[in-house]
Amino acid sequence: MKRHLTGVIAAGLTVTLGMTGCSKGSSSSGGGDNKTIKFVAAIYDDNTKGYWDDLIKSFEAANKGYKVNLEMVDWTQMDAKVKTYVQTKQTPDILNYNAFSDFARDGLTYPASEVVSPQVLSDFTPTFTEQTKYNGTQYALPFIASARLLFFNKDLFKKAGITDPPSTWAEVKTDAQKIKAKGAVGYGLPLGPEESQAEFYSWAMNDGGGWVDASGKWAINQPANIDTLNFLRDLTKSGLTQPNPETTDRKTVFNQFAQGKVGMGINGPFTRAGFIDPVNKNLNYGIAPLPSKDGSVHNTLGVVDVLNAFKNGGKNKDAVTKFMNYFYQQQNYAKFLKLENFLPTTKSAGNALSSDPYYKQFVDALPQAKFAPTSNPAWSAVAGAVKQSMGTAVAGSTPKKVLDDIQKTAEKNG
Repeated sequence: MKRHLTGVIAAGLTVTLGMTGCSKGSSSSGGGDNKTIKFVAAIYDDNTKGYWDDLIKSFEAANKGYKVNLEMVDWTQMDAKVKTYVQTKQTPDILNYNAFSDFARDGLTYPASEVVSPQVLSDFTPTFTEQTKYNGTQYALPFIASARLLFFNKDLFKKAGITDPPSTWAEVKTDAQKIKAKGAVGYGLPLGPEESQAEFYSWAMNDGGGWVDASGKWAINQPANIDTLNFLRDLTKSGLTQPNPETTDRKTVFNQFAQGKVGMGINGPFTRAGFIDPVNKNLNYGIAPLPSKDGSVHNTLGVVDVLNAFKNGGKNKDAVTKFMNYFYQQQNYAKFLKLENFLPTTKSAGNALSSDPYYKQFVDALPQAKFAPTSNPAWSAVAGAVKQSMGTAVAGSTPKKVLDDIQKTAEKNG
C-alpha cells in the first residue's frame, strides 16, 4: 500500500540483514536447508524493523531449526530492488510489496491457498481478497490496507475565515488562496517518486477519471485525467502548493502539516501516529471526504499492500507456510497494525478497530473505495512510470504528453 500503501522514510535509507550473499548456500531462498527463508519487508516508519526483529525471534523460538533472514528496504528504492530480484533470479521467499499479478502471471509465486491455512484465508475481508486475485485465483496475501481522506488544519482554516472543508475543486483553490494569504501553504501536493500514483488517482477518480475504462482497457491519457493534471498544475503555478511538488514526497508534506505550515493534504490512517503526534499531539486538525470537481461524489482511494510467496524451486513451502501462518495469528497481526496505524485486511481485526472514532472514518470508507488495477500484470510497470514522471506534469512537461507516455508504457506491458 504508499504504493502503493505507502513508505514514509526518507530516500536513501536501506537497512539490510541476512542478504543472499551472507546466507547458507547460493539459492535465492536464503538458505540450502529448506528451513531458512529470506523475507524482504518494506520500511513504513522507524518502528517497522523492530517489529519484524521481534516477530522473527519469537517465530524461530517456537519453530526450532527454522530461520528467517530479514532484508528491510525503503519504499523509494523498492521498485528497483524488486526488478533486480526478478531479473537476476534472486527473488526472496516472501516479499512485502504493492503488486503481485506480474509474478503470478509468470508462475513465480504460490497461490495463497498453498501457503496459509484455510482459517487464515477465510478471515480476509472479501474486498481485499478480490484485490489479490489473478485470473480468478488468489495469489497474494492482503497485508495492510489504507484509505485516503483529506486532512485539514482547523486553526489555519479559522484564521483564513474558512468555516468548512472544501467539497469542490473550486473551493480547494479558493481555500488555498485564503490560507496562502495568511502565510501558510494552501495545499500540500506530493507528486514525487514515492507514491505519486496515489495522489494523482485520489484526484482523478473524483473527476470521472482513472487508469482504465469500463471494459478494463488502459485509459491513462483520457480527457478526465488530463483535466485533473491541469487542475493540479494550476494549483502549483499559482503558488498554492509547496515548492517543487514533482520532487516532494508525503513525509515532507505532512511534517510541514504537523508543524502547522500546510492547510490541506491527502493521506491515510497512519498520519496521526506517523506524522502528527511525533511533532504536535495538540495539532487542531480535521478529516473530510476527498473533494470532487463538482462536489456531487466523493470517492475514496483504497490501498492494499501484500505479501508474495515465491516458489524458488518449491522446497521452501514448509518454511514459508509456517511463517505466514505465524504472522497472521491474531495477536501478531494486531500488534503490527497497532504499531504502524494501518487498517486491517482481516475481518477479526477490522471489527476491533471500528470502535476507535479516528479509525472508524477510514474503515467506513473502505467498502466504497476505488483501487488501482493491481490484478493487471502491467500495473507494476505503469506505477513505476507514474512515480518517475507524473510530477513533471505540474512542472516542466505538459499533462497530455506525460499521460501519453505512461499510456504507451501500459500498452507495451499489457
